[in-house]
Amino acid sequence: MNLVTRRTTPSMSTALLLSVTRRVHTSAPPPRLTRFVLRPPKAVEVEYSDGSAFHLSAEFLRVCSPAVDSKIRTIGGEKVIAGRRHVGIMSAEPVGNYGVRIIFDDLHKTGIYTWDYFYKLGANKFTLMRNYIKTLKKHGLCRDPKRRT
Repeated sequence: MNLVTRRTTPSMSTALLLSVTRRVHTSAPPPRLTRFVLRPPKAVEVEYSDGSAFHLSAEFLRVCSPAVDSKIRTIGGEKVIAGRRHVGIMSAEPVGNYGVRIIFDDLHKTGIYTWDYFYKLGANKFTLMRNYIKTLKKHGLCRDPKRRT
């Protein structure tokens, strides 16, 4: 059996179809939340219908808070929250059927964490945390709280 392969370039309509398909697949909504567990004072665990499971630390959730808060320090247009390595979670209050408000022991409580936002945080946890640490270092700050004298 003799097979002949021919290289072809995709036509304009095929390229358009591929582009639309990529967009649809990358903009699909996150899977449905199947489990939420609060592990005070240090973490939240979430699981989704696609089998994804994420353990999200209190520090990570605090520095990635979706709140627009006047207490957040901005340096050169970057959101910078330093000294939160030991922050804890005091409680979580349901907000409708789409998320929770987390109350931290530093009294931050204005962020509403949606189930979709938890998924995005979990799926990008290592990149977000690495960028957070880089930003702190760039500005001479650290994750540990300032020592009281």
